[in-house]
Amino acid sequence: MVSYPPPDNEHIDDQMIKMEVNLDDISGEWLGYVMDVLFEAGANDVFYTPIYMKKNRPGVLLQLLCPRKSMDKMKEILLKETTTFGIRYYPLTVHRMERNFVNVETEWGTVTVKQGIYNGEVFQRSPEFEDCKAIAEEFGVPLKVVYERVWREMG
Repeated sequence: MVSYPPPDNEHIDDQMIKMEVNLDDISGEWLGYVMDVLFEAGANDVFYTPIYMKKNRPGVLLQLLCPRKSMDKMKEILLKETTTFGIRYYPLTVHRMERNFVNVETEWGTVTVKQGIYNGEVFQRSPEFEDCKAIAEEFGVPLKVVYERVWREMG
């Protein structure tokens, strides 16, 4: 495995905002588009949760996490690109583990693995999906086999 220096050290970010809207009249295609637009505009995370709204109508709770400085841009996107009439937002503190990346060699090629470090110890490991997917497609290997091989090579 080849190791790279950590791009971010462990830190607390107290300048984050969580924004959310309830939607009961928007198509799934639009939701996918909105997610892409929000990420391109700088959202750190965007996710959807199925909910029940007034009059027992099924709906979707769209939530996103962004830096405080991006809040106005996110509000503009939510108001222009969704069917919402209002946005809730909350200040939020995020604790991020230190991260580094290692390259793991397999017989099909190299896979980058992200590691989360807390108090100097590796607590999380995650092979990069796009690397594993590319290998699976190029070599006709099931994706789960690629992941299994990366885990085995990491020991």
